[in-house]
Amino acid sequence: EVGGDDEGAAAEGGAADDDADGNELIEGNVDDIDPKEWMVPPQCIPVHANVVTYDWSKLYDNTEFDVIMMDPPWQLATANPTRGVSLGYSQLTDHSIADLPIPKLQKNGFLFIWVINAKYQWTLEQFKKWGYDFVDEIVWVKVTNSRRMAKSHGFYLQHAKEVCLVARRGEHPPGMKDGGVGSDIIFSQRRGQSQKPTEIYELIEELVPGGRYLEIFARKNNLRDYWVSVGNEVTGTGLPPEDVIAYEENGAVPGARYGANNGKSENRQ
Repeated sequence: EVGGDDEGAAAEGGAADDDADGNELIEGNVDDIDPKEWMVPPQCIPVHANVVTYDWSKLYDNTEFDVIMMDPPWQLATANPTRGVSLGYSQLTDHSIADLPIPKLQKNGFLFIWVINAKYQWTLEQFKKWGYDFVDEIVWVKVTNSRRMAKSHGFYLQHAKEVCLVARRGEHPPGMKDGGVGSDIIFSQRRGQSQKPTEIYELIEELVPGGRYLEIFARKNNLRDYWVSVGNEVTGTGLPPEDVIAYEENGAVPGARYGANNGKSENRQ
């Protein structure tokens, strides 16, 4: 997410722990892992593609999803919105995000969208245009290893949270649990840039067990079993081949923006 909410969010410390099988677990920044050593979960389907130019019919002609989640690289209003914080990726316009074929990918189910303050109202209006009703929101309160709030940059106030808006279209997906599950508050350590907490995936999977899950704008650090993950960083090895060609020929990646007006930089999708 942009806007300063997850800047400077490299994992703190280097404390080690053991998992259930006795393997040593060492905290760190997933972006420091050599892509060759990054293992795709065996039941995950990663799609390395630019979401702006991807042929989504390959998915919606064959299936519909019970849950869709996305963390768009929102375009900010100014060239220096975070007061000195360097963003590690470029952004997409509202128009490019609105053009995503969400209604074709889902007839019945839930849509989870991570938002920044400036895009809260826009997202609520876009829900309606896509045919969704806003039903809930989830707040991720970021904490440090010592369980203190992990404050980061913000325009007026320091940010220690991120918000995910939840909408529903059509009927409840098959197998959905009734009576409310989990919580709308997640207390979890902040991660690397744009990496969302594991708890959001667990919450979705508890809400719709055995569902068909799609993540748009996925990255290698968000891959998960039983999810289809679409994005141009799912491999951690650079842009998709078609984006590389476009950049070499035109000096820009399709749909990419950086700052207020610049369209010539790589794009996280």
